[in-house]
Order: sequence, then structure tokens, then C-alpha cells
Amino acid sequence: MIAEGVSVNVTLLFSLDRYREVMEAYISGLEQRDGDLSNVSSVASFFISRVDSEADKRLDAINSADATALKGKIAVANAQVAYEAFLETFSGPRWDALAARGARPQRPLWASTSTKNPDYPDTLYVDQLIGPNTVNTIPEKTLDDFDDHGTVNRTVDADLAGAHAVLAKFAELGISLADVTRQLEDEGVASFSKSFDDLLETLEEKAKTLK
Repeated sequence: MIAEGVSVNVTLLFSLDRYREVMEAYISGLEQRDGDLSNVSSVASFFISRVDSEADKRLDAINSADATALKGKIAVANAQVAYEAFLETFSGPRWDALAARGARPQRPLWASTSTKNPDYPDTLYVDQLIGPNTVNTIPEKTLDDFDDHGTVNRTVDADLAGAHAVLAKFAELGISLADVTRQLEDEGVASFSKSFDDLLETLEEKAKTLK
């Protein structure tokens, strides 16, 4: 679709591997398109809070001090490492050639950024993911909270070494982040598919009443 000039929101992203595939698809699509590329845009919607919700369950099951210390940290670290991949992908000769034709980077969009756990700061997933070329779909309450007491700093890549360290400790506990993100992707796709099917059913019923 990118090659045809259609702007796309690629959603339900949880894993770095899937995100890399999405960025590659975007760049490949641009490379297949002739002429000016400035009228094509895209975002990659990377889901945040759901990662902590599932990761925290697995950390609770371990029930150790090391596991507890990681609660509420996996989602942000995962997103920050994804942003690092974004910076790497949209730089260098391959990207520069497309940018010279007007191409715009596919921006990471942070989705699901309200905190689900009341023990966590209410602006956690906003404060820690601020940076250039990012989008954050902030729920209204979270936006109000951030306006009241949020912190405006470039944070998304301020401590990438720390983000990698958090994910390494998570793996050392024997928890597979790949399993976490795969489960979330499967659940998300199933939920979105059901919503779409429900919408079609509603439209069909409505159409019958108009005949």
C-alpha cells in the first residue's frame, strides 16, 4: 500500500522483531514508488501498558525481590529499545536516498499509554517516552494528569543502556519477552477481528431496516 501512495497506520505492535519488519516494509514500499515521496506518511503503533500488565503477571509468579524490582519497567524499556531501532533504521545511505526524494520517517506511535496499575505514576508512559518524531495517543485523563504534573524532557533515548539492562534482567529470570509479546499480539488480533466482525453485523442489521 505504501508503494501505491496510501498512508498507513500499522497497529498492534508489541515486539521489536515485528517492529523491524514493519519499518522494512515501509522503506521497501517507498523504494518501489516513483517520484516525489512527500505525500506518503505512516505511523507504527507500539502498544505500551499491555506489555507491563502481562510482564507483571509473570514477575509476580516468580515472587522474588529481583522480579519485583522489574515490575512496571518492561514496557518502557521495550519501547525505548524500539525507538533505538527507529533511529538506526531511519538514518544512513539507504534512508538518505529516500529522504532526498521527500520521504518522511515512519514515526513510532505510543499507544495504550494510560497506566493500568494504580500503584504506578499516572503519567509513567508519557514521561518516559518523549522524543523527536514520536506520537503519543494520550487518553484525556492522562493528558490532564500530564498537564498538571508531567515532566517535559527528552527521555525516550536518554538511557538506552539502562533499557537494555532491564530487558536483560527480565530474560535472566527465565521470562521470554518474545512469549509475552506474541501472546499480546495474538490476543490483540483476536479482539480487533471480533470488533470488526461485530461492526459488520451491526451494519448488516441496520441495512435490513432501511430496505
